[in-house]
Amino acid sequence: MLDIPLRVRVHVETPLAAQNDMGVCDAFEQYAPVGKPDAMNAPHPSKVAGIDSTVPSPAHTVAPAPATPGTPPVPPPNPPGALLTDRLAGWVSDLTTLHELTERLNRTDSLTDALTELLRAGAALVGAQRGLVVLEPGDGLGPETTIGLGLARADLGHIETVPRSAMSYGRILDGLPGGDGEIAEPDLFAEDGLDPRHRQVAARLGYAACYALPLAGERAGRLGAAVWLYDEPAEPVERQRHLVGLYARYAGEHLARLVELERTRACMTTMAEELLPSRLPRVPGVQLAARHRTGPRGGGDWFDALPLPDAALGLAVGSVTGSGPSAVAAMGRLRASLRAYAVMEGEDPVAVLSDLELLLRLTEPARSATALFAYCEPSLCKITLAGAGHCPPLLVGERRTEFVETSVSAPLGMLACWEAPSMEFQAERGETVLLYTDGLLHRTGDPTDRAFARLHAAAAAVPRALRHDPDAIADHVLRTVLPNGRDAADSEEDVVLLAARFE
Repeated sequence: MLDIPLRVRVHVETPLAAQNDMGVCDAFEQYAPVGKPDAMNAPHPSKVAGIDSTVPSPAHTVAPAPATPGTPPVPPPNPPGALLTDRLAGWVSDLTTLHELTERLNRTDSLTDALTELLRAGAALVGAQRGLVVLEPGDGLGPETTIGLGLARADLGHIETVPRSAMSYGRILDGLPGGDGEIAEPDLFAEDGLDPRHRQVAARLGYAACYALPLAGERAGRLGAAVWLYDEPAEPVERQRHLVGLYARYAGEHLARLVELERTRACMTTMAEELLPSRLPRVPGVQLAARHRTGPRGGGDWFDALPLPDAALGLAVGSVTGSGPSAVAAMGRLRASLRAYAVMEGEDPVAVLSDLELLLRLTEPARSATALFAYCEPSLCKITLAGAGHCPPLLVGERRTEFVETSVSAPLGMLACWEAPSMEFQAERGETVLLYTDGLLHRTGDPTDRAFARLHAAAAAVPRALRHDPDAIADHVLRTVLPNGRDAADSEEDVVLLAARFE
């Protein structure tokens, strides 16, 4: 709080409303002392926000009215310094508001959440209730999306039927005249040149004014535009425009970072999906289903299903150490090699993994991997499998739900020469074999034994009506083991689940 002496003369004829509308400099002029003050009593306000405190005295003042004897002195209607204090308090309040809003925006880690928070904060700053943001990066690399605040999907559809050049966000995104900055339309229905379709949509949705701002990053360039809608003719005042402009500049940089992150995630997901089977084969006697979730940085978990000679089927799941593009590339090389070995030696899973281990040790000595390969004979419901440091399969049937025992073995690339005995087990008609990677267990956040118990319980609880459909079984297991959307949420761990049901 500023300590401003009250020994000043004031202009008592100045209306109170006029005083409240004065700027900070005007306030200093109005309340400056008359004459030459002494060194002890002369007020010396400090500089505030770049304003020079040395202000000349006014040209004239009016002497205060004499006090009536016996009555207490009446303080002036607006004490000197109160206006400056109010202005400073307003600035502090504005800075606090901006700090809180930018902190909330900074806590968002997804593009959708950031755009939604941008709309909410902007609506609070400009005094609107509804709005929309159109994300459309100028480099054309995407992602592109439209998100509304207080507008349903059908409402956004109506707005999109308006010619783009007639909308304020369209003029900003297309670089049309008048679209290089903020666009305020305080009364849409009073405009003579309003597009007829825009007039119809505005009347249907019940908004009469709008205010739009461009969204851009310093390096990324144009990212999109935000529009806030008013139910009645209105326009943000200068203070509101200043605050929302500061917020939009910060939001543009935050959105630019999230856009780049989203592009990286999409690229990694595309790479991983292209290296995995685009569709599962159709083999008589077996129904297949697969689920794959890739982390934001891209991981090395993979699966495969390929027809083999003599009406057999090869099933494989595995995981390569590391994450990022190098792990995804290594996963692709490993899966392609396993397919070749499976065609040549598929009936002997130990030989397949031995060849794969030798290749990994010779070509990528700094990397290790886990893998499980199963040779299935659908006509006999028989499976022969070998695993290298991988999780055991889970057999789900009407009368049993149990893990299949496999030999204990180190991952590929961990030993000078890998070899472990294969295991053979017999399934029954109607039973389903689940192959998965350890990412499914790690995403639970539980210790290994509890994660295995959770997986077993989820498989045993599959409703009887769903057990004939491997897709339904896979979805039920994922949702049960990873509830509350954790099966689809971003995580450092990849998830692979491959289901094979014997008919």
